[in-house]
Amino acid sequence: MQKGQMQTSHTNSSQHTGSYQYLLVARPGKDVINLILTEKQNFSQQYGTALADSPHITIASFQAREEMEETIIRYMQRICNRLHSFCVELNNYSGFPPHSIYLRVQNPQPFRQLAKELQVIDNYICSCSCPPLNLVTHPHVSIAAKLTEHLYLKALMDYGQKTFHELFMVQELVLLRKKHGMDAEKSINVFRLQPADKTLYN
Repeated sequence: MQKGQMQTSHTNSSQHTGSYQYLLVARPGKDVINLILTEKQNFSQQYGTALADSPHITIASFQAREEMEETIIRYMQRICNRLHSFCVELNNYSGFPPHSIYLRVQNPQPFRQLAKELQVIDNYICSCSCPPLNLVTHPHVSIAAKLTEHLYLKALMDYGQKTFHELFMVQELVLLRKKHGMDAEKSINVFRLQPADKTLYN
């Protein structure tokens, strides 16, 4: 089992007045999204839980003030201009004790490379007195979250017997923003990646 979802230099403080919460995410293609949504719906019906967020892989989360947004987007665009589209393999289920069931990303290397590229944004937001960037150490697609420990253990045992395997190309990253934890996330910008390096797949 993986032990955690985020790697952070400091413990996050309470949200700064006037700041927003941001997520940088990768989304599967439409066909894979529909398959994952079916898995989420099946889980919700079987265990009587609320549906988790729309299918995505969180790459990083951070807090920033709205006036910083233009600079952050400019940095992210420069990063994505240097990166190629890449293939993601989703392979079976695992869990974050004691509350979440997820689909495993079999090949996390492209996300780790992207995390290194995001260092410049971490430097920028820290220089503006905002908490450091949180990088996901174990990329995944959530199936269910905020489970009770009892329900988590039961679901993990059940889903340990299930299989799921799909591939999709990440051709763009999406920056999401919300004001408070319970707010709906709003898409702020879409960053296209360069066409895939075909030599990697030959």
